[in-house]
Amino acid sequence: MQLDFFPSRSLTIYLAKMFVLRIVAMLAVLVLVLMALDLLSNTGKILAAEGNGQDELWKYVMLRIPQLISRFLPYSVLLATLITLVTLNQNSEVIAMKAAGLSAHQVLAPLLLTALVVAGLSFAFNERFVTRANASLKAWEGAQYGPIPEETGVRTNVYMTDGANILTAATITGTGTDISMQDVTWYSRDPNGKLAEQINANSASFANPGWRLQGVERFNVAAANTSGVDELIVGEGLTISQIELDSVDADAQGFFELSRSIDAYEAVGRRTSELRAKWWHKLSGPLSAFLMPLLGAVAAFGLARSGQLFVRAIIGMGLGFAYFVVDNAALAMGSFGGYPPFLAAWAPFFLFLFIGETVLIRTEE
Repeated sequence: MQLDFFPSRSLTIYLAKMFVLRIVAMLAVLVLVLMALDLLSNTGKILAAEGNGQDELWKYVMLRIPQLISRFLPYSVLLATLITLVTLNQNSEVIAMKAAGLSAHQVLAPLLLTALVVAGLSFAFNERFVTRANASLKAWEGAQYGPIPEETGVRTNVYMTDGANILTAATITGTGTDISMQDVTWYSRDPNGKLAEQINANSASFANPGWRLQGVERFNVAAANTSGVDELIVGEGLTISQIELDSVDADAQGFFELSRSIDAYEAVGRRTSELRAKWWHKLSGPLSAFLMPLLGAVAAFGLARSGQLFVRAIIGMGLGFAYFVVDNAALAMGSFGGYPPFLAAWAPFFLFLFIGETVLIRTEE
């Protein structure tokens, strides 16, 4: 195997430009189609909120598109790889490059370099746009597509325990003593763990100690009756630090911010397997784009007129999609402690890196 991976500057630019154009085209097609399907399923929910109209639909599109780009960019790289390599093979350009003395790795090198740049851009895009879009969209969904609270640090669907009792909130905004909760439910349980009382409230604020509920409706399970009061203090054992720790959303935090949250969890002895796995995946996820040219490389080699080009393309697509299946399964296993976090995030990447290299070396080198 030759180690001079870029023997021709002109060829490198030619292949890289061809690859980039196809990545952009495939990404645009995927995002356009998936965004249309997503709107079909969610337009009714968005317009159901009072006062919502076309502007809110466009707001949803602007928040959803960064998520779709982040999720389907590796798929776009895979499809662009197959289209690029099949085209080069059909036009006998691969044969010409190999006849000039280029190895399989030299043919793929411009594509791998381009994919590595795409992975770096994907990481930066996730840090700058996707995390903010995730936080805003989750907050909007938590508000039933109504007005999004203007305060910073919005978290949604938060669940906390105070002994046997449970406190949930649809949204939490603010930090420190300025924390505010909306759509709050307090479940009070007896010593046997049975539900004794359910308290619904419009909002809650820190009462030092406890949390002051406002707009309260109480339901007593034993008496089966409902009563209302203006204010009520519950959860005196819940501190501000517990609220802030329980509201960590890995998808809404950047790489470095999530690292600080994990350190805070570990400092108080909390379980961090799920957060740590997602933290590592913030690196391995974008880097999966680098694998796609290697996994799809089987479509580049072999004679186009042999009738096996289509089969080779299917094999390359199968390898690429198998990676995504294994990656999602490993991340799910790591989230509940089945795998160590590092292994859950990186094992699929290195496994398919070795598979791709083995297939390429055994068939072409």
